[in-house]
Amino acid sequence: MTTPLFLLRCVQLGLSIRDLDLLTIGMVNDMYAESSNDEYKYREIATQADFDLF
Repeated sequence: MTTPLFLLRCVQLGLSIRDLDLLTIGMVNDMYAESSNDEYKYREIATQADFDLF
């Protein structure tokens, strides 16, 4: 990953330079990958009862 691509991903996630003091490159990559799941419509969503059974 290049520096411009990394900074573009930070801007897309709404991260500031100050936020980057607390995050690693891997964490930013994970946040970017997970952000694509935000618009996915799941058929079922787990409830607290499901987690309690787990």
